[in-house]
Amino acid sequence: MDVPAGLRDVVVTTTELGDVRGGEGLYHYRGYSAIELARTRTVEDVWFLFLEGRLPDPAERARFTEDVAALRHLPDEVREVLPALARAGDRFTPLAGLRTALSLLAAARGLPPVWDATPARRRADAVLVSAVTPTILAALHRLRAGLEPLEPRADLSAAANWLYLVTGEVPDEARAAAVQSYLVATVDHGFNASTFTARVVTSTGSDVVSAVAAAIGAFVGPLHGGAPDRALDGLDEIGSPDRVDAWVRDKVRSGDRIMGFGHAVYRTEDPRARMLRDLALDLGRRGFHPELAEFATTVERRVVDVLAELKPGRELYANVEFYAGVVMEQCGIPRSMFTPTFTVGRVIGWTANVLEQAAGGKVIRPAARYVGPPAPRPLPEEPHRALTPNR
Repeated sequence: MDVPAGLRDVVVTTTELGDVRGGEGLYHYRGYSAIELARTRTVEDVWFLFLEGRLPDPAERARFTEDVAALRHLPDEVREVLPALARAGDRFTPLAGLRTALSLLAAARGLPPVWDATPARRRADAVLVSAVTPTILAALHRLRAGLEPLEPRADLSAAANWLYLVTGEVPDEARAAAVQSYLVATVDHGFNASTFTARVVTSTGSDVVSAVAAAIGAFVGPLHGGAPDRALDGLDEIGSPDRVDAWVRDKVRSGDRIMGFGHAVYRTEDPRARMLRDLALDLGRRGFHPELAEFATTVERRVVDVLAELKPGRELYANVEFYAGVVMEQCGIPRSMFTPTFTVGRVIGWTANVLEQAAGGKVIRPAARYVGPPAPRPLPEEPHRALTPNR
């Protein structure tokens, strides 16, 4: 069977977790609009939805929030290696440190292969990995900066805890709400590269951490989750509204990709970008870098117009990464932690996909079309290495 490059639009399995309808500009979690959830529900609510298939009632919400808060603290075995991971390399790569720390967590806690584990054990491992991920990432960031890591606070929500662990300050309500909306909006997004990677690893019967570590490896690529800081770097390069058109034309002429624009699925405006634009403007009105929010909206309009002129019919709009960087900058998150923040939300979706894949299904084993020299080829004789019989 011949399929499109990149498996574009090829259905490889079924899922109850959600779907992306690119032509409509809609994506959902278990039937609920993801954007509506992002505007109205907490991270814990949506996390529960992915695990249990329904939104929690007040008692379930309180119990789940308490359970998750207790799991955010790191075991000693993991905490002890974080300083070395934070110091490693000339360039700070927190997601590389996260992969290593999670692997140590799996060894310390004895996480079994999902093939051998009960559904209850799989669920417990999935929740644990999602709960400790923000603690690890924030600790690596602070250690790299020469600061002491902070302990998670049980009185703060998942979003507020993330801001506190990174910045060292309890956030105000506006910034905590903005980060919460962002995290909810990025929990899942169809069979993207990292989610598919997690499911491939899980299909072999491997453990939860192996699947998540593989997903992280796919996620850090600049064509996937590694673009929010690059999109903001683009705004820095432009500098002022009068330079937008020339900057875009130069990028297109050079064959460079304009980070933060275009999407593999959406043929309309990315609904996540629309929501984040509203958040950025609201934060600006509240005094959080208003000039950045206004500049970003100006750049967005001009980039879309120039791309429509230079690439007619391509329908290239701002994607989630463009305004994600703006909102995170407004909330005081350093650029090195933009993609880690994306990861804090997406790990919930990865682990939910791990659980769904582990519940049934064959090992994922596609084929490749061989296009090399015809086989079998005669092996050339090597005169100086002729074989002689053993005597």
